[in-house]
Amino acid sequence: MLVFANGKRLVSKPLHDRRFTLRVNLPLGDSTVRVVTIAHGGRRSSAHVRDVFGLPAASRPRIVRSRLDRTLQRKLDPQVRGYEGTAGYYVQSLTGGWGAAWNAKARFPAASTVKLAIAATVLSRSAGIPAPGSYVDDLLQEMIIPSDDAAANALLVWLGGSTTSGAYRVNDLMHSIGLSDTLMYGGYEVVRSLSSRIPVRVNEAPAFGVGKYTTAWDMTSLWRAIWLASGDMGPLRASRSGFTAADARHLLWLTARVRDQPKLDTTLRSQRGVEVLHKAGWISTVRHDTGLVFWSGGVFVAGVMTYRSWGVSLSSDRLAGRVAAITLRRLRRVEG
Repeated sequence: MLVFANGKRLVSKPLHDRRFTLRVNLPLGDSTVRVVTIAHGGRRSSAHVRDVFGLPAASRPRIVRSRLDRTLQRKLDPQVRGYEGTAGYYVQSLTGGWGAAWNAKARFPAASTVKLAIAATVLSRSAGIPAPGSYVDDLLQEMIIPSDDAAANALLVWLGGSTTSGAYRVNDLMHSIGLSDTLMYGGYEVVRSLSSRIPVRVNEAPAFGVGKYTTAWDMTSLWRAIWLASGDMGPLRASRSGFTAADARHLLWLTARVRDQPKLDTTLRSQRGVEVLHKAGWISTVRHDTGLVFWSGGVFVAGVMTYRSWGVSLSSDRLAGRVAAITLRRLRRVEG
């Protein structure tokens, strides 16, 4: 048997049974996988598997104890505290546990970041991964990839019969994994628990009235729960039996296709061997990005949130990019 990814041969192995299991180290990023079998006499058959997204073997999901990296904290705190407005962040290696945080429990207007929670709720309640081209599949792709608000509202209605009832179901999922500082408040206006030894607290919080809110801690915890669920473990799998490992991997695959102004990936996108899966959120007063950063040595989760009552700008995106780049440099030193 032969296994190819994007035309490059990865495996050549004799088989003796009709059923087999293989672990293959795929290249990082999008791939088309071709499996070729050769019978006695030279007769060949092959199959293509498209839409495969390879990630480093070192990033395989595992449960790790969180540990404060004081050096990383000293590097990141001035970046975030120096933001002209209100900001907060949380970063943690999901490979070794090292991380840092500042103002990570402060509530910010959530904007589109909680669409990740909507998607997780939808997948937990659907019978398997939605069929390609189906109503729910189309809406999930529209909500996650271009961040369409109308698609998010339609999925909330699909969940509960109305955007309000659907929002209750999303809040219930968040609460079930111990995240109490996130509120899905109705739908969108369409114009177009894992414990932590990394201190998470409120240092300063914006005043923004009634509406959807979340925190850097809650959103990074949701990303971590989805990542663990992709390995059939963690709080989301335990609390939502309907959210399977396949559902988690499908949601991660969707986030790998997000089209957005560079944020966490501002500088990392130019580095070979690095991939960023993320979901951002923005309105006139806030600009956030949260996601997973993969590199050859593993994976870390990052969330950066910013608020300015007089309006945010690209400086928020650049801040997220600096936080991710500094974290990656530090983890390469401590985790190799």
